[in-house]
Amino acid sequence: MALVSAKQMLEKARDGKYAVGQFNINNLEWTKSILQTAQELNSPVILGVSEGAGKYMTGFKTVTAMVKAMIEELNITVPVALHLDHGSYEGCYKCIEAGFSSIMFDGSHFPIAENIAKTKELVEVCKKKGLSLEAEVGSIGGEEDGVVGLGECADPDECKKIADLGVDILAAGIGNIHGKYPANWPGLRFDVLEAIKSKTGDMPLVLHGGTGIPTEMIKKAISLGVAKINVNTECQLAFQAATRKYVEEGKDLVGKGFDPRKLLAPGAQAIKDTVKEKMEIFGSIGKA
Repeated sequence: MALVSAKQMLEKARDGKYAVGQFNINNLEWTKSILQTAQELNSPVILGVSEGAGKYMTGFKTVTAMVKAMIEELNITVPVALHLDHGSYEGCYKCIEAGFSSIMFDGSHFPIAENIAKTKELVEVCKKKGLSLEAEVGSIGGEEDGVVGLGECADPDECKKIADLGVDILAAGIGNIHGKYPANWPGLRFDVLEAIKSKTGDMPLVLHGGTGIPTEMIKKAISLGVAKINVNTECQLAFQAATRKYVEEGKDLVGKGFDPRKLLAPGAQAIKDTVKEKMEIFGSIGKA
């Protein structure tokens, strides 16, 4: 199955009161694990690629070629979107050229007028090419490719201004952060989410920083219009823990345990287990 825009799968999720997971990829093992799990569970899926990860994988064209070939070789039939995560203005155009099917333009650090102008331009480009476009209002806390945000809440009126430009998906800060959540994190601001929803109508909303948010909060956010939830750190931590266990138990020293295919297998399985757990919570299983 060819790559698809995230628009249709997220509108379906919004109407069905579930969310589609965006799972960030970092290499072949990550991509393979996520695609296989989505296929096994008959769930739509979004593969997220940050600009840092794209550079690590030698470039966005390499990423597109790998994902498209893997979909074909693994006989993946569920809907798959290849999505730029927190893209710069320049990065968006690179991914459009490379063949991504969905783009996130993160103009949240620009003054609102500049964010609107650049988003409006990208809306037109993406519509012509059949790509979905996600925009962001209000900084998501934590660190993302060197950009540190404090997790401020988005202004519902600014959200409406961006939504009215014709974007397909809106990421709005409601106190969520990237990475691990600190012990004193006060939780999601559902009052802000409700205010944003009232201003933006049927726009599918995105919850960034899905790692570590309690299940009951995630389910409440979905009930209030969140249709896409991003997960990255949790897969990284699961991969790290499984790989560490394999090495600490000395399995890399037994036979051909040093073979990368054996060395990376526990981590790859840990990613699968994490993705399955998240898809169960998000309610996307069987919704392809």
